[in-house]
Parts: sequence; structure tokens; C-alpha cells
Amino acid sequence: MSGTTDPGSTAGDYRTDSTAPLTPPASPTSRVIVVGSGPTGLLLAGDLATAGVPVTVLEKRPHHISNLSRAFTLHARTLEQLDARGLADELEAVGRPLDRLRLYERLTLDLTTLRSRFRHVLVLPQYEVEKVLRRWAAKAGAEFRYESEVTGLTQDADGVTVEVRAASGATETLRAAYAVGADGMRSTVRDAVGLPFPGRSVIRSVVLADVRLAEPPGTLLTVDATGDAFAFLAPFGDGYHRVICWHRRRDVPDHTPVDLAEVKEITRLALGRDYGMHDARWTSRFHSDERQAPAYRVGRVFLAGDAAHVHSPAGGQGMNTGLQDAANLGWKLAAVLKGHADEALLDTYQAERHPVGRSVLRSSGAIVRLSMAKRPWTLALRAALATALTTVAPVRRRAVGQITGVGYRYRAPRGAHRAVGLRAPDLALAGGTRLYEALRGGRFVLVTPRSPDAPGEGAGRADRLAVRHWASDRRTTVLVRPDGYVAWAAEDAAPGAVEEALTAHVGR
Repeated sequence: MSGTTDPGSTAGDYRTDSTAPLTPPASPTSRVIVVGSGPTGLLLAGDLATAGVPVTVLEKRPHHISNLSRAFTLHARTLEQLDARGLADELEAVGRPLDRLRLYERLTLDLTTLRSRFRHVLVLPQYEVEKVLRRWAAKAGAEFRYESEVTGLTQDADGVTVEVRAASGATETLRAAYAVGADGMRSTVRDAVGLPFPGRSVIRSVVLADVRLAEPPGTLLTVDATGDAFAFLAPFGDGYHRVICWHRRRDVPDHTPVDLAEVKEITRLALGRDYGMHDARWTSRFHSDERQAPAYRVGRVFLAGDAAHVHSPAGGQGMNTGLQDAANLGWKLAAVLKGHADEALLDTYQAERHPVGRSVLRSSGAIVRLSMAKRPWTLALRAALATALTTVAPVRRRAVGQITGVGYRYRAPRGAHRAVGLRAPDLALAGGTRLYEALRGGRFVLVTPRSPDAPGEGAGRADRLAVRHWASDRRTTVLVRPDGYVAWAAEDAAPGAVEEALTAHVGR
């Protein structure tokens, strides 16, 4: 496992047909169309609307929140991103914290040493996250159009044209400056721009069930595996638990019905007991894939979340990775559309997020393979990894940093300060405030020493920059991006150097 990312590359050159006729002709706009109203699409829409960018969210489902999600965890880095939007405390009040994350048998990660306000994983169903994000995005001004299915997409040098079909069968053509596909594994947007989705099914016939338990588990999240069976239990908070289980020797098509007896049998094999499961309100079967699009950007069209990458649910990194994709992309689109940055800034989305997606793909796959270890050499490898994570501090820090998301960094220019590209922790600021409070509103934050030469509030850029001072006598000047990563830093920086950095990153 690695706690840092490596530079990304785009495999191949993918373009849509820019000569296709547009019906009807439309002028370029500053609008962004987001396809998909899952967590990724909702966070992106909220960020854009907060920045004053018109945004329309298209969702083919009716306006309701489903409980059919497989996601149940928010990791520390995602909670920090939500804190920067004033949303983390509300979710903390709904979910339940877990300061140790058990991956399998002897492999448990202690999260109490994280340098974060959130030294835990927050356990709560995805639909609770969606409730909060949807309300926040709508309040910021995002437009939602439900029962609106995308049936076609073309682009040219000036914008994107999206064809939409309503539930009534009526069709409509929408025009925008950019479009983002946050529409899941079977992404219509990804298909429309001709991007492949290479990879494979790793585990087939995974069983899902929502059940009541006669005997509540002793832990908040319950997970374990034998050589042939795996099971995971997580609470909804309404008396039901989600069960995800799999048996190596039961490979049947996804459409094969699931009954409670099968769920109980696999759970007993994996966990040693079935906890008296009863009253199943929903069951299903699916297969777990490992796939990643070679490009996250094709002209004016972007991919985020499961439309860009899917992987096993091991480690609970899926929803978190998608939310962090959105946090990376939103402020960049806003900066370009509002004229504060060159369009080349949008290329950094691929450069920064594609390597993270690839890393999550590998780490979650490794967890699954090791948890299901059966051969002597894989069992020995699993035992060695568990020992290393327990006894070797750098290995443990890397693993915790990768699973929680706090350990990733983005590539910095040659000669940059050592902090550039790192995720900024929640720094203490003068006046008893915190960095992630200052980030609210989607602005850059310049943290400076107290000095007569320090820039004034906003430094002429109050709509996109907050200026704060250290609570200590530290002499470093740090410019933090809206997504909480360090854009620039210097020791004892001269006013001219600070202004130059602000012009380069924040705009004139």
C-alpha cells in the first residue's frame, strides 16, 4: 500500500464528433450540467452553486432517496471536506463513530492517531449523506430535474448539448458550458464520449439483504472471512442491518433470487453465527467489478465517482473517493467559468484524481484478495501484513492514510515548498478559528504570520480569498486551495512573492 499518489497519464486520445449537428443551435453559457444525483453529483452541484455558477442536475430516477446503497462509511478526509462546507457536524450527529476499522481477522486499523479533527470512521447509510447534500445544494441554488434521462450528448468548441427525455416521453435539448457524468458504473455520459471502462468482475454473486437481528452484534461494523465465505454487517439505525456476503463456491447469475436461508448460511460460515436474522425487507444479488476509465476528461465533458472508477467495497472507499473527486473538480470549473483561471486548470483534474482512483482500485482489491486467502503463501502474506501494520509505524501510517484519504498528495512543481500538494490539516488560526471553517464558502485561504506587510482581508479578491493569521508565531505563509490542499507555501515570504502566488493561483 502507498500513502501517496503517483502521476497520472491518459491512455489514448478520446474525442466526440464535433461536426455533429446541434439541434437547436445554442449559444455558449456559463451553466454546468451534472448527470446523476448520488453523493458525488450532489457535492459537485452544491460547490458550483455556492460559487455562483448555474448548475442543473439531471436524474432519471424519481425524486426520492433510496436505501439500496452499499455505502455505509465516511472516512476522515471526506469528513474534512464536508466540514469545509459546514455539513460535517450535522452528519456526525446522525452517524456513529468507530475509531478502529477492522478489515479482516487480525487486521485492524487504529484511527485514533490521525492528525485530524475526525479520528474515526463515521458509520451511517449513504442516504443520510444524500439528504444533507441535497438540501445544501438546493439551498445554494442548484436546479434539480428528476425523471430526466439523458439520451444523447454532443460537444463542440463552445459547449455541450445534452438530449433529455422526461418520464412523459417528451424530449428536450439543454445547452451548457460543461457536463459532468456522475451517473454511476453504467454511465450514459461515459458511453456518449466513447470512453471504454476496462477491468473485470472480481467477485460474482455477492448477496445483499436488509434484515432484523435477534442478537445485536458486539461491534458497530462486523466483518470477517474464511477461505470460502465473507460477510459484513452494518446498521441502518432504524432497527435493520445491511448484510453483504459472498460464498466462493456459489457463482450464480445476478438475477437468481435470494432467500433468507442463503444469507444466514453464508453469514454463519463467515462470522460463526447468523445473529438470528429475520424479517428481510429487501434482498438482491450483484457482482463487484474493478474498472477505471482511462480519461476523466474528454473536451468539455468530465467523469466523477463510479462513472470514472469502480472497485470492491473493501475498506469503504467508494463513496469517499467520489466525493473527493467532486471536491477537486468543482472549484476548478468555477474558477474557469468566472474568468479567474485559464482552462488548462481543468487538465489537473485528470492529473490529480486518476492516480488516486487507480490506487484505491489496487488497495481495495488487495484487501479482498487477502481477506479471502486460502493458499499457504497468501495466508502467510496476510499474516505478515497484519504484523507489519501492528509493529511498523511507517507502514501503519501509510495504510491508515490511504484508507482514510488523508495520506494522498498531489504532485508539486519542481522546487516547490515541501508542503505543496499535501492535504492541509485543520490548522489553528488567530481568533480561535480553524482552517476548515475559513474554507467555507469555497474560497482559497491564505494563512500568514502576523505582520504589517501581511495582505488585508481578501487582498482585493474577497469573493474567492480569505486571509487569516496563525494562532502561533509560525513564519510560514501558506495558500490553501478550496479543496483543502496546499497550493503554495514559503518561509518568511516577501509581499511581492505572496502577490505573485495569489495572481498565479487565485487570479488577479
